[in-house]
Amino acid sequence: MALRPKISDIPKIRGALKLYKVSAYVTGTLLLLLVLEMVFKYTPIHREIELGGTNGFIALVPDGTVRAVNLSTGILIAHGWLYVVYLFTDFRLWSLMRWPFSRFIQIALGGVVPFLSFIVEHFISRRATRELAELEATAPVATQRAEAAPH
Repeated sequence: MALRPKISDIPKIRGALKLYKVSAYVTGTLLLLLVLEMVFKYTPIHREIELGGTNGFIALVPDGTVRAVNLSTGILIAHGWLYVVYLFTDFRLWSLMRWPFSRFIQIALGGVVPFLSFIVEHFISRRATRELAELEATAPVATQRAEAAPH
């Protein structure tokens, strides 16, 4: 029999789901920026993104000639750290929902494959919302029993 979330964890699950949604979109967006940056740098274009240099507020400059803020490196670092946050939100939601480990891996892969975080977020959010609704439908009976029990 599959484990079900605890009724007492419903408020925590709602918060974890909101945080997961935000982190999925942020991670997905940064991953797309990272792919764009890789295209600029590692194709025949050979450009890096410079922020605040002599070429303007934001500019594509030849690889290795960045004199101001290297936005290419910033995107790389930001995605790396925010992917760690994404994994944390994945773990928190997964553990509160008491899903199988394979679902944790599926969600984690969403932050590695371009566009996948948006797709995974849609299906995971829908599943979690559906399971929460089912859990809440049984909650009044369980809550009434708990309140009727002597303290």
